[in-house]
Amino acid sequence: MSEPLLYRVEDGLARITLNRPQRLNAFNAELAHAWADATAAAVGDSAVGAILIEGEGRAFCAGGDVIDMATGMGGHEEIERLAQVIHSGITSLTTSSVPVVAAAHGTTAGGGLGILLASDYAVVGSDSRFGSLYANVGLTPDLSVSAQLAAAVGQRRALQLLLTDRMLSAAEAIEWGIAAEAVGEGDAEAVAAAVRTRAEEVARFWLAGAFGAYGQAKRLIRSRPERTFPEQLDEEARTIAAAFGGSEAQGLIAAFAQRSSGR
Repeated sequence: MSEPLLYRVEDGLARITLNRPQRLNAFNAELAHAWADATAAAVGDSAVGAILIEGEGRAFCAGGDVIDMATGMGGHEEIERLAQVIHSGITSLTTSSVPVVAAAHGTTAGGGLGILLASDYAVVGSDSRFGSLYANVGLTPDLSVSAQLAAAVGQRRALQLLLTDRMLSAAEAIEWGIAAEAVGEGDAEAVAAAVRTRAEEVARFWLAGAFGAYGQAKRLIRSRPERTFPEQLDEEARTIAAAFGGSEAQGLIAAFAQRSSGR
């Protein structure tokens, strides 16, 4: 049996690969726990400056494994417990100060939308499709979909997606705000390769620059709902002051001043 999730860190980039291609990377108990462990490891590692999430096979993530629900799970108590395990991983990513990019080729459906929305920048395939499909099997949104979808696309559009079996195209996902860009052409394998390549380019861009500043900008945006407007301004002031006092900003500010002065 192959591992349900692959995790590795290289040159500051933590790569989380959902590895159940035979089930479109749908979550079962093993993947749920591996996901929680990997996300906690990534955000807790001071050597990690960016995180990339991808899926093996022909899809990014189909949410929960419905076949496993029908044949292998012990009941609704286990469903709730496993959802909470996966949610802990989503919380790790969204509350961290590490920027996250998703390489979402193929289909993203159900709870896979929540995994996608846990990223801060989503690269998708030109042939990718996105949908809810929860009600097709009598289920309700989980994996942060009800928490994040409306924030990303607006309440009315979130309802349009959740209350129908509509599948968005890549162009629609970008227009709605679910994805940042779509890449790739040719067959599905070529598109998936292009998606992974572009997502890694995004992560390497962060790592080559002021990744600490990118991470704090992500944290400020993600954590905004927790604060009032005046509190958010105070947090901005505190954060920029802390950044200014750090070596990353000091070096870049000095270099900018030198270039501007022509010396």
